[in-house]
Amino acid sequence: MAFSPDEDARAILLPAFDTLDVLDVMVPFLEKGGCSILIGETRAEYVARAMSAERLAGETPAVFQARIAELKSVTPHLIVAVDQELGGIQRLTGLVPPLPSLDEAHALDDASLAERCRITASAARELGVSMFLAPIADVIDGQNPWLRGRTMASYPEAVARLVSAFVTGVQSAGITAVTKHFPGFNDLAGDPALVDVSLLTPRERILHNALPFRAAIEAGIKAIMTGPAPVAAFDGQNAASTSPAVMAMLRDDFGFGGLIVSDDLDAPATMRGRSLLETAISSVNAGADLLLVGGGPHLDALCDGIAAAARSGRISLGRLSEAAAGVRRNAAAS
Repeated sequence: MAFSPDEDARAILLPAFDTLDVLDVMVPFLEKGGCSILIGETRAEYVARAMSAERLAGETPAVFQARIAELKSVTPHLIVAVDQELGGIQRLTGLVPPLPSLDEAHALDDASLAERCRITASAARELGVSMFLAPIADVIDGQNPWLRGRTMASYPEAVARLVSAFVTGVQSAGITAVTKHFPGFNDLAGDPALVDVSLLTPRERILHNALPFRAAIEAGIKAIMTGPAPVAAFDGQNAASTSPAVMAMLRDDFGFGGLIVSDDLDAPATMRGRSLLETAISSVNAGADLLLVGGGPHLDALCDGIAAAARSGRISLGRLSEAAAGVRRNAAAS
């Protein structure tokens, strides 16, 4: 089946919402070719690394499942993503059996940890979820206010073991795991979502700390998310999520053949003074397949801009089609 640039432009976007009240925006988006949604959290919940008391009181499994079912009545094969991190943000708190704590995870053997992750993922699957934006594979050996309270250990071997077990368990339940944030951000002076900041770590240290990404690939990870800030050792001008050099390294040096997901494209360290449309064009041209953006009424104009860029040659029609096809393959399994 052939798809138009307008349909492909919608297929490559992963719009994020902090509420379940999304039908007004999402139904037209899905009807025109969209096939993904991130059911996210508020900024306050993100900062707290916990869901609010109001959300926990009002959001039941039945409510969550019913809203996803409404979206799937429009697009049966729908990627429904959530942040469900081991030791970090868990969007499905109160809705599914919890993941083990970090202390528990480190104490469990690989098979037991994978099984605990499978149980959580199986319950999420029952709700209609098909993708976890997790595990976090970054190894923090410096400062990093962006990932504080979300990472799993301070040395690569320990993180790699947990990443491998998480990926194995989650994906055995039919959920796509998305290991993030390639190539790993060990030391950042600020939060890329708030300020334009770059990773200044030497290449050798970055590659040393990238062991968890290699472990994820060995475990059969289906998707990897690139980071939101420039990595000076590889490309000082473009954030990892808009960098051809970083994505080529992931494909060629790490041998990853799955879905490349961008981090939030509206982060200051990713946009670097550009518009969201220009940033999205750069991301797909660099090699990203699924672009994470804030959801809202602006989606239609953004999609139209991406389609127009493909028609004018600013994005290769082949690259756009390739990215959209990869997303649709993942959605078909959801």
